[in-house]
This record gives sequence, C-alpha cells and structure tokens, in this order.
Amino acid sequence: MDYTKKLAEFCSKVSYDNLPPEIIVTAKLCVLDYVANVYGSLELDAVAGVISYIKSLGTQGKISVLGCGFKTDLHNAAFINGTTAEAIESQDGVRFGGNHPGAAVIPATLAVAEDLNLNGKRIIEAIVAGYEAANRPAAAMHPWHTLSGFLPTGTCGTFGAAVAAGRLKEFDATQMASAIGNAGYILPISTAENLMGGYTIKIVQGGQAASTGLMAAGLAASGVTGAPFIIEGSQLNGGFAKITSAAEPKLERLVEGLGEHYSISDVYFKPYTACRHTHGAAQATLRIQAEKQVDPRDIEKIDVYTYGIAKLAVGKTVNRNSSFVSAQFSIPYVVAVCLTDGELAAKQLTEKRISDVDLIDLSNKVEIHSDDELEKVYPEKTSSRVEIQLKDGTKFVEQVDIPKGDPRDPMKANDIVKKVKQFSGIRNQNNIDTICSKILDLENIHNIGDITEII
Repeated sequence: MDYTKKLAEFCSKVSYDNLPPEIIVTAKLCVLDYVANVYGSLELDAVAGVISYIKSLGTQGKISVLGCGFKTDLHNAAFINGTTAEAIESQDGVRFGGNHPGAAVIPATLAVAEDLNLNGKRIIEAIVAGYEAANRPAAAMHPWHTLSGFLPTGTCGTFGAAVAAGRLKEFDATQMASAIGNAGYILPISTAENLMGGYTIKIVQGGQAASTGLMAAGLAASGVTGAPFIIEGSQLNGGFAKITSAAEPKLERLVEGLGEHYSISDVYFKPYTACRHTHGAAQATLRIQAEKQVDPRDIEKIDVYTYGIAKLAVGKTVNRNSSFVSAQFSIPYVVAVCLTDGELAAKQLTEKRISDVDLIDLSNKVEIHSDDELEKVYPEKTSSRVEIQLKDGTKFVEQVDIPKGDPRDPMKANDIVKKVKQFSGIRNQNNIDTICSKILDLENIHNIGDITEII
C-alpha cells in the first residue's frame, strides 16, 4: 500500500474551509502554547548560547527570531525558533507517538508564512497538515522508535515541518510526496542518548527538524525528488519506519481515519516544564503541598509509584552539577522542587536552583517504583502515585491518573493565556495581551507579520 503517497495527498488538500471548528480552535491553542514556550526558553543559558552562535553567522534576512528583537534568514530563524519551542520542556505533545509536533511544525510554518506574507487561515491549514505528517509516522513506530534510540520530535518532526512548508507553498500531491521523501533522507538522527545523558544539545531537536523540513520542502519546490514511499519503504527494506524501529511498524496508522480523525486533536498541553512522564507525580505533589503545607525538613522519605517506561525514562536522580535537561527528566528532582517551590516553571530549571544543596538532598529521599497495576492501564492512563512519609509517621498519598493538559482534562484558552503570561516574565503585559488576542483570532489575521514582529 502506498502509505506515504496517501498521506502526502491528504496533506496537500487540507483546507481551512473543511476543517471542523474544534480543530481550528486546537490549532490556535497550539500556536499560543508555542509562544509561551518561546518566552520560557529564553530564560535558559543554553538557549542564549544557541542564539549567540546563530547570530554570529550574520543577521541578514527578514524572518523574525521570536522574542529576541532581530531577524535572520529562513533556516536560521526556524532553527532558533524551534529550539526555543523545545528547550523549556513545556511544549505540546502526543502520547500515542511520544513526540512533540509543535516544536518543529510551528516554527517552520511561521517562517514560511512570514516570508510569503500569508494569512492566518493558511497558517492553520499548514499546522493541521504538519501535525498529521509528524504524528502519524511517530504513532506507527511508538514506542519502538524511541526504544531503538531515536527521538521522534527530531526525526518525525522533520516530516511535519516539510509538509507544513509544502502546504503553504501549495504543493500538489506529487510535490508533497517528494517533500516527505526528501525529509526522510536528510532528517536528523536525533539520538535519545543525548537526552538520557542530560546533554544540552537535546534542546535543538525542534530547531533542527524545523530547519531541515524547510530544506526538504525547498528542494522539492526546486524539482529535487525524494522516494514517495520513504516511510514504508520498498522491497529493499530501506523505509524510514523499518530501519528506525526495533519492532515491525504499524504502517496502517499512517492513513487510518485520514480526514475523519485529525491527530492534532490528540495533543496535550503541559502546565509544567518537565517531561510529560513526570507530570502525574508533579501534579500529585503540588496537590499534597497545597493542601497539607508540608515542611520539607519534616520528610522522612517519598515513594513514587508509576508505570515502567516512566521509571526508565525519568526515574534517575540528579546532583548539584546536573544540567537542566537532566532535571527536566527526573521525577526525584521534579517532586523535590514542587515541594520546596510550589511550582515548576522556568526558574526551577536555572543552574543556581538545581545546585541548591537542600533541594538535592530532598530529591535523594525520593524513590521510584514500577507499579504493576499502573503498568496495566498504560498508555490509556499515565498514572503516578506519590506517598510522602513524615518523620513522625504521618503519611500523605495522592494519585493522578490523567495529568492536566490531556484532552480528557484539557488546558483551555484561558489556561494557556495564563501560561504565556507566567512565562513572559517582565515583558510588557499589554503587549502580551495583544499577542494572545491576535493568536486566538488567527483566522482573521491578514498577515502573520502582524503577530511575529511583536512577539
């Protein structure tokens, strides 16, 4: 079956006029959430390093580097804007694929749209199409793609960025298939090893996917062809899904329900700046702290019970010299900082905060357990149970089965507006209000530059 061709054909025809109203709303919320992540990520030293390096290459171009007050060329702008979409680890995601589509699709979309002076309806079309192309390959290989050592935000995100750019350029089905084929040839390996090791290069995966996706689409527009069966492969067994997955991919997920179920409707939003696998524990801890006002000095031990992949991915401890990436992927750190600070946002990821001796000592009291009953309901539920035992024997227990932000317990427009304001720091709040209002009215924006130039 021509899975890639069918996906390309569908994505080339995504039309604002045919989209369900709830899908249009979700696309706008994805853009709004993206802006929150950009602002939050600009607080991190590693992000400043990325921006400084890219800026040193020259700033000739007309594409906005969001939140930074300068413009550069298409590819470098997408690289920075994808990095800031990813770095704070509060980006949107899809649990069925373990990926974060917005970190690649939205920066690529905004870069091309700004370059071509396009309107909000065109942007919504491109985002919806891009999410299909990013999410469906990720779902076809989940979780084996990640367990094979790849990060789908970088790999599959490149397909999404290429398709979003292709939709804005009004590619037909053949050109769109070439854009996907090109993407499958030049996409980043995006190794999970860097994430698990806490190396800060991890933060560029969204930027690399966005920039590379633009290259794939640009080459397709210039007549460069890529295999129109790149995802499923041919008799040569060289298809992307096969060579990057330890188990046989479920290729039917590439086309299953196309036009009936839009994958963007499966997106969750994050209230916290950490890996989604930590969110059940974070939410449970914050709930206990809000109700019981626990003094961390009174704590004897903390047990967190969760599902197997969470223990594997985010069960590790941190130390005073750990990076913010390691902290984002550590339940012990997340639980400890939620208890001490009562929140989990950008300032909880600074080097100064992570190096706090008392905070690290508290995190060392957290033990992670794989729970058979919680494992049985995964991935339908991503449950975590936090049990805090005080030195006097008092015990507090809280379990969260569906963390906030899931479509079943969604973050709504007002929640994400609050997130933008929280992450925007000391920026002019009247300007932030204007940005939020314009994004929530995106379909009536005639030129995306009216938004990008004020972010």
